[in-house]
Amino acid sequence: MLASIAPRCPHHSLAIMPNPFQQLKQQFANLGKDTAEAPDTLQDWMQSHASDLASTKAPAEVNGTMMQWFHWYIPADGQHWQRLAQAAPELVEAGFTALWLPPAYKGIGGGFDVGYGIYDLFDLGEFEQQGTIRTKYGTKDEYVAAVKACRDRGMQVYADVVFNHKMAADYEEEFDAVPCDPNNRHRPLGDRRRIKSWTGFEFPGRGKRHSDFKWHWWHFDAVDYNSYEPNFQAVWRVAEKQFDTKVDWERGNFDYLMGCDLDIDHPEVRGELKHWGRWLLDNIGADGFRLDAIKHINGDFFNDWLDHLEAHSGRDLFCVGEYWSYNFATLSWYIGNAGGRLNLFDAPLHHNFHKASKAGGHYDLRRLFDGTLMKELPLFAVTLVENHDTQPLQSLEAVVEPWFKPLAYAIILLREQGYPCVFYADYYGAHYRDRGRDGNEYEIWLDSHRWIIDRLLFARQHFAYGPQYDYIDHFNTIGWTRLGSAQHPYALAVLLSDGPAGHKWMEVGKPNTDFYDITGHIPEPIHTNAYGWAEFRCRGGSVSVWVEQNPKLAKLNLG
Repeated sequence: MLASIAPRCPHHSLAIMPNPFQQLKQQFANLGKDTAEAPDTLQDWMQSHASDLASTKAPAEVNGTMMQWFHWYIPADGQHWQRLAQAAPELVEAGFTALWLPPAYKGIGGGFDVGYGIYDLFDLGEFEQQGTIRTKYGTKDEYVAAVKACRDRGMQVYADVVFNHKMAADYEEEFDAVPCDPNNRHRPLGDRRRIKSWTGFEFPGRGKRHSDFKWHWWHFDAVDYNSYEPNFQAVWRVAEKQFDTKVDWERGNFDYLMGCDLDIDHPEVRGELKHWGRWLLDNIGADGFRLDAIKHINGDFFNDWLDHLEAHSGRDLFCVGEYWSYNFATLSWYIGNAGGRLNLFDAPLHHNFHKASKAGGHYDLRRLFDGTLMKELPLFAVTLVENHDTQPLQSLEAVVEPWFKPLAYAIILLREQGYPCVFYADYYGAHYRDRGRDGNEYEIWLDSHRWIIDRLLFARQHFAYGPQYDYIDHFNTIGWTRLGSAQHPYALAVLLSDGPAGHKWMEVGKPNTDFYDITGHIPEPIHTNAYGWAEFRCRGGSVSVWVEQNPKLAKLNLG
């Protein structure tokens, strides 16, 4: 573990040093799909190039913080981009440095589609298609204005990229395919045969604006519907094609997810996706990308795609992929196979948060970081507490209970490792109705944690710097301190408990100094001894963030 190396956030891209990363990619090419050796191989590479990686830090200290600026049930009123443009100043003031925006293009659900049922990458709310001009979030002009409002204020913008599939084709086509078992893609369910499926994309509302490319069956490698046998449940692999091998092994091979699965190896497909990337950068502006469903896509493609876009734009582009797996070896393999080019969301850390929150004080917090990217590969970790897929009633539902969220956000925002991402619904709250897997309708209320998140962001901006001393040594109560740096000299101590009230002696390096709990949970200050140690405290099932007395606290009416 390289705890001293900051996460690979957009302020210090590693793409400027090709040789170590080319070497890493070659090492993983030699490994093949052997995930067992991936963690050790990646760790060895990081140790061998520690000095090179350390040199990629930004010249000035920047504690970047991303927000996922949407959730699944954002109102489909077409006002989301307008709300973002209005919110940009207060987001900057709060301490956010980057926003991950939802898929902005037209989907199968028209004005109600979240954006992942992708129909037309080039329709950002500009053309009458799928029964609407605007998307769920607004029009193209409003999107452009919102992005500009954010970037003008110094926030970076990450576009959500959905390259795995397409849906809502304009017409059917005939072609040969082989039916495969949806639960074991290696098992054919019959012989090759003629099928008819929705694979023709003409984009009649857009015509040839922005792109004259039309999609046909040969641009895909699988579909899940055959009009000639509509009741036959199968994944229909296009004849003469094979599923990609550098994908997740779930269901034998998880290349196919839904809709018309893009043949990412087809030269025309690659060319069109590169054209779209150039068009987006030139016409919308983006500082990076969140890549959807990459466990279903050959990771080799993204190296080529990013090389092309960075050469075109003349700048480094941040990139984080959604590979939702709790298997650390699998995540290590994907990072290595991509040559260290991609960051990944820390799904194992989220899973540990979920389990701890459900355990009600019976979870061993000493194991909270086990098997996580934050602990083992912080350079590539984008940390999170919740997202649109894990929120209630969604496909990967694994809720972090409300009482635990302040603890979880303290962890991702105030520790040295990882690039934190705050979830929209955790910040603003949410209220919606939908049906669960049991078919019943549920009403969901998600609490806003904005007050405590704003306090934690304040601490991240002004105090979370310098060496980190860990005190992860108790079943219920854990803590850490940050000793400050030359540019940010004030110290910080964090103590949290998922059980009874806790206390712990910790070193902050500031002798005879008062510390105040900016959460307000404990009103009395704590005074350090002559050696810079103090017995810090927290309430049960809570977190306290102790910061050194200084003039900045006047903003919070503390000290």
